[in-house]
Amino acid sequence: MFPLRDSNPSQSVPIFNIAIIVINVLVFLFEVSLGERGLNRLFQEFGLVPALFLERFGPFEVVTMFTCMFLHGGWMHLISNMWALYIFGDNIEDRLGHFGYVVFYLLCGVAAGLTQVFMSANSTIPTVGASGAIAGVLGGYVVMFPHARVLTLIPIYIIVRIIEVPAIVYLGVWFLTQFFTGLGTLGARDATEGGVAWWAHIGGFVMGVILVKLVPKRKQVYDYSDTFDV
Repeated sequence: MFPLRDSNPSQSVPIFNIAIIVINVLVFLFEVSLGERGLNRLFQEFGLVPALFLERFGPFEVVTMFTCMFLHGGWMHLISNMWALYIFGDNIEDRLGHFGYVVFYLLCGVAAGLTQVFMSANSTIPTVGASGAIAGVLGGYVVMFPHARVLTLIPIYIIVRIIEVPAIVYLGVWFLTQFFTGLGTLGARDATEGGVAWWAHIGGFVMGVILVKLVPKRKQVYDYSDTFDV
């Protein structure tokens, strides 16, 4: 499933959501300029490496919990993450306020990283990407806007269908996919499959569900009665 847009327009300008997207794009353009050797060194230094995080724990390792959120392994990694953040992040910032949203986003990213470290303690593979923090945004979204609708592209063999589903269905299926795939990695040395840190997604999502209930919210009224023109 691939989300195209939601039925939940933001009632304010999502300044920090846009800023996070821009920063991620600029960092990726910097990555592209480094070449393969420089990129590998950047990931090793500023990605979150579970084994090194535990072995050398200190101020710099704490920093990598944040820097890893702004690194991406390729164009598709970047685009898929930023597109999801663009669709769902504006509404979270709308409800939590600009400062509250930044704190929420970063804490979800930290929780995602720590979950991956715990589940993959011996791994020397750098964990990079915003998907753990974005998973927290998805968790917050499903709590605050379960009845919003998501226009979703579903490829079925050679047929592509575009359907409208409630956010709780779309994000529920997404989370269950992450969870059961994550279970399949248990016992593996790095708890990843296909290079994806599934447990970071799970940890970020759960943190988002919990944290969004604790952060003060703006009082807003949302109307989901409109339909999409497909």
